[in-house]
Amino acid sequence: MVVAAIAVPVIGGFYAAGPGLGLAVGALIVATLIFIAVRQRPREEIGEPVAADERRHLLVVLSRAVAEQPAAGEIAAMVESGDEPAEVLLLAPARLGFLDRWASDLEGARRQAQARLVLTVASLAKAGIAAEARVGDEDLVQAVEDQLQSFGATEVVLITGSAAEDAEGEAAAVDLAPRLRAQFRRIVVSGPAAR
Repeated sequence: MVVAAIAVPVIGGFYAAGPGLGLAVGALIVATLIFIAVRQRPREEIGEPVAADERRHLLVVLSRAVAEQPAAGEIAAMVESGDEPAEVLLLAPARLGFLDRWASDLEGARRQAQARLVLTVASLAKAGIAAEARVGDEDLVQAVEDQLQSFGATEVVLITGSAAEDAEGEAAAVDLAPRLRAQFRRIVVSGPAAR
């Protein structure tokens, strides 16, 4: 069926107007297929079903910094629930702007991600929670996938702005929720945008 959908227009172009139109139609079809293939994301599940050890592992992914105490308190309650506190890893994506990506300039994006991490670590420390922090890939979903290769999270918490303020965070939440093997939760905060 797919082969016929590709071949029939190309043959029709050759027949109707000669090799020029046939080649142009073929090139257009190939370009369209490549564009569609590049835009498709894998849809398989993300992460291991359980952590390597028996402890709880909480991966907190920051699209926005946690600067307000209600959100820090909510994370602290998640960490403290259960028999023993969970191990906490904070992950902030290094969001690149168009020109930064073009120029391969990662420093500004890494500094902004580190600033979000410092602010969040300080807020969690006020709530009595110790956390490790890392900078990840600019794409939230890819950052989570990458981190789950080495950190067997039992729970993943995505910190975003509202849907109107944080379109990337909203898209990541929609993508991650059905795919994660670990428990997933989203916390919406107001705070500095992640460029």
